[in-house]
Amino acid sequence: MEAYIYDAVRTPRGRGKADGSLHDITPIQLATQVLEAVRDRSQIDTADVDDVILGCVSPVGEQGADIARVAVLNASYAETVPGVQINRFCASGLEAVNMAAAKVYSGEAMFAIGGGVESMSRVPMASDGGAWAMDPAVAYKTYFAPQGIGADVIATKFGINRADADAYAVESQKRAKQAWDEGRFARSIVPVKDVIGRVALDHDEHMRPDATMQSLGALKPSFAALGEDMPGFDTVALLRYPELEKVNHVHHAGNSSGIVDGAAAVLVGNKNMGDKYGLKPRARIRAMASIGSEPLIMLTGPEFVASKLLARAGMSAADIDLWELNEAFASVVLRYMQAMNLDHDKINVNGGAIAMGHPLGATGAMVLGTALDELERTGKSTALVNLCVGAGMGTGIIIERI
Repeated sequence: MEAYIYDAVRTPRGRGKADGSLHDITPIQLATQVLEAVRDRSQIDTADVDDVILGCVSPVGEQGADIARVAVLNASYAETVPGVQINRFCASGLEAVNMAAAKVYSGEAMFAIGGGVESMSRVPMASDGGAWAMDPAVAYKTYFAPQGIGADVIATKFGINRADADAYAVESQKRAKQAWDEGRFARSIVPVKDVIGRVALDHDEHMRPDATMQSLGALKPSFAALGEDMPGFDTVALLRYPELEKVNHVHHAGNSSGIVDGAAAVLVGNKNMGDKYGLKPRARIRAMASIGSEPLIMLTGPEFVASKLLARAGMSAADIDLWELNEAFASVVLRYMQAMNLDHDKINVNGGAIAMGHPLGATGAMVLGTALDELERTGKSTALVNLCVGAGMGTGIIIERI
């Protein structure tokens, strides 16, 4: 049994603040609209969908109560379609797709939809709490520190300076603007509509294409106070990594992922279901994996899961034409490029979350769709897509264009 991707859609990313264009759009509306788009674009009978799996990192308030099942009902899918919400932090959207694909591989599902949703303007990050950060005994045992501290420790440990991080961020903005100017996202974008049917947003609004080394250089490091003053997370980091003399704080709002709202969905199925509806598979899923990594720096998992994926697929890095890694922080991608010996012209060629934003539960499905569109645009064959994950994990997938 093989699993194929038949369609991938996403909303634009709305600025995750009260003045953002998607702030008045509820999370259930975002999730509903991408499910409707998958159904309508593929013209499938939703009774043939065996499961809908949606990632959501803060499943409380408006995002609580199994948002996947509620979105299934709100999108007028057959009531026989179940839905489940999952949380693997920043990789939730991709993990949802991987779970959908696993159901197809096993024969449990003929069609399954994986994706995610996050309204960070309405349900702030970390609203759900959790023992990892809140329970002192747990935090002490794992050397807990916020992700930004971890990103700065990565920069310090692997020789990435502020200029390196800022240069990467400027390039992300340029690439994202070029991608939008050339319509590279057009196949996947589903404009978000409000309750009376007016278009609320049809483009990624977090972008700052006029960013320069000079403008980014004027920004103060975002995590220096957390590290150097109260509560003093630099001390925690140096207890874990005593070989470092100090933590160099290089990250700020301009070279870190943006807080945004959005949703995405990916239709996965077997060949028989595609044939039933006359759908041509867009890609074959070659390998999927998740892995754990060191929890203080927490963001180096992608290099390890990439190696696991390549081994599982019987491939080498040279067999991959296109690489996508979520731009949680500039140092994450720069370290990944070091570890995998990648040229910048093969990774995140259309920009990433530094430019366009990171709607936590949805990003994984979004970047998968971006990679799929780019393979088709350029006629390339294979892509490896992955994300770093809070608490020290990595999740990835290898796809092959058909």
